[in-house]
Amino acid sequence: MRKKVFMASTLSPLDKYIASAPEHAQEKLRELRAILKKVAPNATETIKWGSPVFEENRILFSFKAFKSHINFMPTRSALEPFKEELRGFKTGKDTIQLPYDKPLPKTLIKKIAMYRARDVRENDAHWMM
Repeated sequence: MRKKVFMASTLSPLDKYIASAPEHAQEKLRELRAILKKVAPNATETIKWGSPVFEENRILFSFKAFKSHINFMPTRSALEPFKEELRGFKTGKDTIQLPYDKPLPKTLIKKIAMYRARDVRENDAHWMM
C-alpha cells in the first residue's frame, strides 16, 4: 500500500485571498497588489482582520475586496496631501473606494503608497491615527 504525500500549499496568504475573491475582483486585486509591491518590495504581506496588509515594522497599507469596489486603506495622513486628486473618488476617513468598473488610478495609488511608506520609514507614522 502506497502512502499519500500531502504537500503544503505554495500559495501565500495574499494569493489565497485573491483566489477566494469574486472573479470580477481578482484582476484589480492583482493590479493593486503589484503596485504596492513595487512601492514596498521588502514589506511582509499578510492578512489581518480579514484584509491583505503590507507591513514594515508597522502596517503600511491594506486593501479589501467588496461587492462593487476595492477599499484601499493607506490611512488618513497619507490621503490628506492628495485631497484634490481624490476628487471624484468616494473616500472614507482612511480609505479610497476603487470601483471595479473603472481603471485603477495607478499613478495616484503609487503616489499615495509612496507617501505612506516614506512617512512610516522616516517619521514612524502610526496606523490609523
